[in-house]
Amino acid sequence: MDTFEDADWDIVISGTGLPQSLLALALSRSGKKVLHVDHNNYYGGADSALSLQDAEAWVRTVNEQNERPEMNQNLPEERKAHNVIPAIFQNATILVPTVESNALMPEAPVSKLGFSRAYSLALSPQLIYTRSALLPTLVSSKVYRQLEFLAVGSWWLYEADKRTENAAIPSAKDKINGILKRIPGGREDVFADKSIDLKSKRALMRFLRLAADVDAQQPVLEEWGHRAFEDFLTSQFSLSLELQSTLHALTLSLQPPTITKTSYALPRITRHFASIGVFGPGFGSVISKWGGMAEMAQVACRAGAVGGGIYVLGKAVDRVRNNDRSSSEISQRRLTVSLHDGDTVTSDWIAGSGHDLPAQFGVDTHHQSATYISRSITIVSSPLSSLFPLAAEGAPPPAGAIIVFSAGSIGTAASPPVYLTIHSSDTGECPAGQCVIYASTLESGSAGFELLEIAIQKFFMTFAEEGRPSTLWRLQYSQHQLPQEPGSRPKVTINDGVISFTESSTDLAFDDSMLADVREVWNNINGETEGSLQLDAESFMQFDDREVGAYDDEDV
Repeated sequence: MDTFEDADWDIVISGTGLPQSLLALALSRSGKKVLHVDHNNYYGGADSALSLQDAEAWVRTVNEQNERPEMNQNLPEERKAHNVIPAIFQNATILVPTVESNALMPEAPVSKLGFSRAYSLALSPQLIYTRSALLPTLVSSKVYRQLEFLAVGSWWLYEADKRTENAAIPSAKDKINGILKRIPGGREDVFADKSIDLKSKRALMRFLRLAADVDAQQPVLEEWGHRAFEDFLTSQFSLSLELQSTLHALTLSLQPPTITKTSYALPRITRHFASIGVFGPGFGSVISKWGGMAEMAQVACRAGAVGGGIYVLGKAVDRVRNNDRSSSEISQRRLTVSLHDGDTVTSDWIAGSGHDLPAQFGVDTHHQSATYISRSITIVSSPLSSLFPLAAEGAPPPAGAIIVFSAGSIGTAASPPVYLTIHSSDTGECPAGQCVIYASTLESGSAGFELLEIAIQKFFMTFAEEGRPSTLWRLQYSQHQLPQEPGSRPKVTINDGVISFTESSTDLAFDDSMLADVREVWNNINGETEGSLQLDAESFMQFDDREVGAYDDEDV
């Protein structure tokens, strides 16, 4: 479709992030006329998956937006004039290390990258717990048929070699060979772990019983919810710092345990253990093949097109005007939406994130905090096979692993945790014989990037010299962080036909509240259309079978 002049729609959705893409699918299958646009030329927004060539273009765009926002021709005109929302990404850089530049591993062998499209690198990788509401939603909507999920297997905690970790010579400290200790996956693993003494096992089992009993947690959270998780574990269970670090790792909290609230940590540990075994033995979470959330967003977009929606990449929303319907014919829409390149359409609703909507709508309170975390994506020269053992008899081969550097274990005593999410080539994100490491830490700026580099090098040093991996390519960047504490995550706002989703979460696991936001918007739009009729809650994303064949961008 070359023009949208005088076109009439129920809703215009801006951006192809996962919430917008799921909303477009849900509404298109509810009989709504959906126009879905994105100022980017790729799917996923902040959740995009990039080839090497795409990553180079993305870095240039990110840095141009931050240095001179008016230079970015893809942004809406209003956004160019009013740079009022903190950028999602900053400080993006691509590094291709040489052997000589790798001080910790001068003996590392030279290995070559594959071709650009052999990589699909996720900007905001997230694992999906098997108890997540997202998975049954993908099943009921039949979207799962176009997706493939792979198991996240072992979780590992980094431990420095205590014999030399206090070495006085800095260069000696750099050479410490730490170890990766596998985190127990349940009670059986706790009993089998010979490194935990009997007294500690009993205390840990008491905690695990609490984690399995949601009803018993309520009075505990009333008393301890606002207090630090470390204080709770010390006071109530007398757990050692080593075992506290193990439990804190399962929360995926970027904050240290001295700051992480019990109200945040305890439910997340409950989620972790409750998810193990849901779809098979030995794993409790999955990742989506071919680029994670970006792949899900793309599949949802195309399924929405099959349902009758129209989506177009490279098309921005410039301005939105409220129509005066008091003296007009009843059929007139609420809004007039001006698109990039001069197209104009009418619609009753417009939806998008704060970065996809024109700045005329102002800044939500959650955009005022410009807090950034540090992230990197590293392609390594090894399949890292030892990280992906079968977790249990009959378990599927894992394609993901989690490595945690607890607070203060590297860097300085005040350094926050570092999380490495390792994806094997089975994910389709890199060629065979290589892996992708997604690293995240709360530390910001150059100190954050340095901490990520230390973590990756310490991880490499846990391998024997003859099989030690090396870095082939790295993308590092800062990402805007939303509040972490329970109840602090901003919700979707709905006001006079304008729907504003919160930006992509930096949480390392999918947050079900995003799906709840999509459901709320779907209810509001359908409820208004049907005269505030109460909708059947079970009908959200519940689609009948239909034959879905191959389709591509030329078909929509």
